[in-house]
Amino acid sequence: MKLPGKASILFVLSLFGPLSACCQYRLTIEIGPLKNDRGKIIFSFMDENKNIIRQLNAIIEDGKCSITLDSLKAGKYAFRYIHDDNNNDKLDTKLLFIPREGYGFSNNAKGKFGPPAFEDTIFELVKNDTVVCEPVY
Repeated sequence: MKLPGKASILFVLSLFGPLSACCQYRLTIEIGPLKNDRGKIIFSFMDENKNIIRQLNAIIEDGKCSITLDSLKAGKYAFRYIHDDNNNDKLDTKLLFIPREGYGFSNNAKGKFGPPAFEDTIFELVKNDTVVCEPVY
């Protein structure tokens, strides 16, 4: 039995390349207006089961921040972020654990007396998309 040549195998594999690329999406998150340009945005991106997929620090320019995530599969996701004004890698709070730095969640979800329910932050990604979030201070 004769096996197919390398050229034939490469041709067949090249047919599958576009299929994998068509199912990956780009998500851009625009956060603003931010109170100032100090510090950074600490950003966590999760799947619908609360598993952290990506965590990153992003820069702030002109009172806003833009984060782009590439190569995402269609699915349900959520994210949260804080404006770490003083670069100490945590959300600083006042008395009664009231945040003194900006923060936010996907869907601009807000909670009463604490963070929103995780279910309120879940969104579905089915195409390249841009979402705009306004932090809470």
